[in-house]
Amino acid sequence: MTATVLKTRIALLGGIYSNYLALGEALHDIKQLGVDAIYCLGDMGAFGPYPNRTFPLLHENNVLCLQGNYDDSIGNQLDDCQCGYTDPRDNHFAQISYDYTLANTSAENRRFPRSLPTEIRFELGALRVLLCHGSPRKTNEFLWESATSSHFLEYLADEHSSDATFATHTGVKWRRELSGGRQFVNVGVLGRPENDGRQCVWYTLLEWSAAAGLAITFRPLDYDYRRLAREIRQEELPEEFAQTVETGWWTTCLEILPGKERSQGKH
Repeated sequence: MTATVLKTRIALLGGIYSNYLALGEALHDIKQLGVDAIYCLGDMGAFGPYPNRTFPLLHENNVLCLQGNYDDSIGNQLDDCQCGYTDPRDNHFAQISYDYTLANTSAENRRFPRSLPTEIRFELGALRVLLCHGSPRKTNEFLWESATSSHFLEYLADEHSSDATFATHTGVKWRRELSGGRQFVNVGVLGRPENDGRQCVWYTLLEWSAAAGLAITFRPLDYDYRRLAREIRQEELPEEFAQTVETGWWTTCLEILPGKERSQGKH
């Protein structure tokens, strides 16, 4: 008789950025996989149109959310998104996006992210898992693969007592193995493509079993990007946002990219 192997499947969603179309497709995909829990790592609004359409999907599917920088700003009606950009052009487009999102998010949906935690912790077997937005030490910290040393990630893992740390914020997925079987993973985002000339977006699936340990899979997701681009234009958001959705190349928020990541893009 074969022994039953207990498995846990968990889906991790990075920045949604009001892309309710991709969120809907992700939730459909996740449902087919039979997951035990779904977590959103923050930034439910930004970039895309109709921010109120995101929240019912999260609530109806019991998605557990933490607070990203955008969520804190929207929830508390701050002056800007706290995105962490330093370049004037990046901040120009970020402000347009933020002002639109704040103006078009209902009072009820602004209340929801106000009290969300900035991190979520749980255990998978003996693994201590930490979910955060930018990094364990700062919500809007950008951790890029090319610019983040393993030594620094080891420091974060030690300081924050984590064996597996999962973050988002940068919009680009990546993974780093650390000492002692620990790891850091950027789960990617649902909100916009990854600056690689493809229109798909990404989420991350965790699967843990006592026999095999933790398996991590980046899952590409197709959705109706043409409709999203059309709705961006209908809402009179910047044409640059629609072009990113249609082409898969970033046209804004580029100056924050390290040289290696920027050189892999078109602009």
